[in-house]
Amino acid sequence: MLRSLFGLGPKVDLTALLLNGATILDVRTSAEYAEGHVKGSINIPLDQLQRSLAQVPKGKPVITCCRSGMRSATAQTVLRDHGFEAYNGGPWTNVDRLRK
Repeated sequence: MLRSLFGLGPKVDLTALLLNGATILDVRTSAEYAEGHVKGSINIPLDQLQRSLAQVPKGKPVITCCRSGMRSATAQTVLRDHGFEAYNGGPWTNVDRLRK
């Protein structure tokens, strides 16, 4: 039940997606992103995502992240509604751990 509340859906192997070149999209504010982020991630704050979709590569999976997983769940929905293959990675620190 908690997985569906946070937009996670069925369990997905995020590590495999990362190894195959998934894009990491951090949807926190620019100030939050500046305090720490996943190396190589793209920062588009959630409130700017709708108008910035052209900045997100469409040919590969996108893993969204934020501070807690709530904004990234919303971002996942926005991306999927626009034809992206998107997954909620939850907190950026969790995604960062997967990359190591």
